[in-house]
Amino acid sequence: MKYPAVLGLCLLFSACSHTPVTEPPPRLFSDHLFAAPSERISAEDVFALSDEMKSYIENEMAGPLMNKGLHKGLLDALYAKNQLRLEYDAATTRNASQAFASRSGNCLSLVIMTAAFAKALDLSVTYQAAVIEPMWSRAGGMHFLSGHVNLTLGGRSTGIRTIYDAGESLTVDFLPPQELRGLRTWVIPEQTIVAMYMNNRAAESLVRGRVNDAYWWARAAVVQDPSFSSAYNTLGVVYLRHGDWQEAERVLSNILEREPGNAQAISNLALALGKLGRAAESDALHRRLAQIDPYPPFHFFDRGLAAMRLGDFKTARDLFAKEVDRDPYYHEFRFWLGVASLSLGNLAEARKHLSLAMENSTTREDRDLYAAKLERIRSHRPQ
Repeated sequence: MKYPAVLGLCLLFSACSHTPVTEPPPRLFSDHLFAAPSERISAEDVFALSDEMKSYIENEMAGPLMNKGLHKGLLDALYAKNQLRLEYDAATTRNASQAFASRSGNCLSLVIMTAAFAKALDLSVTYQAAVIEPMWSRAGGMHFLSGHVNLTLGGRSTGIRTIYDAGESLTVDFLPPQELRGLRTWVIPEQTIVAMYMNNRAAESLVRGRVNDAYWWARAAVVQDPSFSSAYNTLGVVYLRHGDWQEAERVLSNILEREPGNAQAISNLALALGKLGRAAESDALHRRLAQIDPYPPFHFFDRGLAAMRLGDFKTARDLFAKEVDRDPYYHEFRFWLGVASLSLGNLAEARKHLSLAMENSTTREDRDLYAAKLERIRSHRPQ
């Protein structure tokens, strides 16, 4: 069985369970193995306002801020339908100015952009990570585990104290309202948000085959927040993709010294040890991983695809349904459940699942694809 590398996007589920690390061990970096990055990598760019953003504050925000107060005015100016028309798009993690220029971004991008505007208005900002059901995706032969963040806008800061706007604070979240009920969160520092951004950029660079850029983004994420374990894991995957097995083993072992139950690090370390010819140690880690997670991400989905190839559409449908039960919001599971239902002649079920695939898709490209397929199915009329 092939085991793909596993990365974390916006992931912080284990960060509150270990002693904070103030400095990353320098032996984990191997700069000499990688060419210089093809783009600027700087924490200063994450929240920086472009001239267009400054102009928007002066010209477009003035009215809403005056009429509705700082909190409501800011959010209306950014997210009201007749204003920016921002669109959720998970394809690329953007910094504040990029998200504003493209009018789109994933949850982290939109949090960063909102925070940048809030800080420009001297509002205090608090970031939270949320405990949510695991959300898996995959691309470029790698699995990605995504987390979730939001932010709370407080009062205006004078540098000495904070003055609250009507005594209120306001939490901004980009999840649907039904998913916010009972959402448990904890406060994280801004340096972790920046590390998350850099970690996402590293993962996205890997998917695009830009391994050198991925190294420098992952390295910057580790330096930015040495307690953020996902950045170390991504650095380990970069080494794996670059063929640096010893370096990968060193980084991934470092994670497990602090977090012995980190399943992503265990999976990736097993890969590294296998490449180093340490088969017994690799097999032991795979057995340990099977005990932790006997049905890993995409287990039923991959079996469903195999059943589809054999023309066993009923088995495929049942297997896809199991993945949907585990993650009802992942668009690809819904799509293939719809395809299997269509193959069984159940047009109503096919329409339902393809509609949900389009609704839950995270990129414009996927939305367009599902919309086209849904339109074709809708054109079918019962005989």
